[in-house]
Amino acid sequence: MKILVTGCNGQLGNEMQLLEKQHPEHFYYNTDIVVNDGQFQLDITNQHAVETFVTEHQIDGIVNCAAYTAVDKAEDNKQICTALNTEAPVYLAAAIEKRGGWLIQISTDYVFDGTNHIPYVETDTPCPNSVYGSTKLAGELGVTKFCQQAMIIRTAWLYSTFGNNFVKTMIRLGKEKNELGVIFDQIGTPTYARDLAIAIFAAITKGVKAGVYHFTNEGVTSWYDFTKTIHRLAGITTCNVRPLHTSEYPTPAARPHYSVLDKTKIKTDYRIEIPYWEDSLAECILTLNT
Repeated sequence: MKILVTGCNGQLGNEMQLLEKQHPEHFYYNTDIVVNDGQFQLDITNQHAVETFVTEHQIDGIVNCAAYTAVDKAEDNKQICTALNTEAPVYLAAAIEKRGGWLIQISTDYVFDGTNHIPYVETDTPCPNSVYGSTKLAGELGVTKFCQQAMIIRTAWLYSTFGNNFVKTMIRLGKEKNELGVIFDQIGTPTYARDLAIAIFAAITKGVKAGVYHFTNEGVTSWYDFTKTIHRLAGITTCNVRPLHTSEYPTPAARPHYSVLDKTKIKTDYRIEIPYWEDSLAECILTLNT
C-alpha cells in the first residue's frame, strides 16, 4: 500500500517513521507543513493540495497524526484550531474516500468533560468543554461522514522522546528547581507515542476497521504521581514535588478531572497487549538517557 502519514514531525509522526522501517512492505509519504530531508510538504488545511496529493500519489490509506494540540492557546485561536482539527481531517477523508481507501484519525480524551467516575467507553456520549475538545470531536464526526472506512483512535496524555511534552518538561524542571507544584486531582493514563504507533500498525496490518477506538497505556495515575514517577526513574532526587488542586493552577481551557479510557475494544478486535504506563515510561526515559 501507499500510505500518507501527516504531521510526521510531531511526537506520533516521528514514532511512526521509526516503525515504518519494520514494515517495508508499504511505501510511506511522510508529510508536514515544514519538512526535513526525505519528507514531503503538504498543507492539509488546503483542500486542493490534499486532493491533488492523494490522487497524484495514488494513496491507499492515511494516518492523520497532525493536529493543533496547544489546549490553552486554542481558546484564543479557534480559527486555526478548527482548520487543523476539524476541516483538515474532512479534506483527508473526502480525498481518500474517492480512492476507496481508509483513514486513521487520531483524536483525544478531551471529547469528554471528565465528570465520569468509571473509564469512558467508545459509545459514551462525547461532551467536550474546551475549544480543543470541540474541534477534535467535530473532526471525528467529519471523517465518519466523508469516509466509509474511517477509524478514529482516541488517546490521552501523549509523550515520547520527540518534541515538547510533559515527561521532558518535568525532567528539565526537576533538574532546575528545588520545588514543583503539580496537579493531583486530575486522573488519567499516560501514553507512550511509540505504543500508540505500534497499535496503529497492528490496525494497518490486520485491516483498518471503521469506528471509534480508545488507546492509552494500561493503568491509572494523576499528574502528581506521574511526575513523582518520572523523577524517580530519571534519578532526580533534589526536587520536592507538591500536590496542587486544580483550583490552585487555573488555566484558560478546562481540563477533564477524570479521563481514563476503556481499551477493551481495540484489545479484542486487534488482539494486542498494551504495556503498563510505568513500564513504557521507563523505556522512554532510558531512550532519552542513551
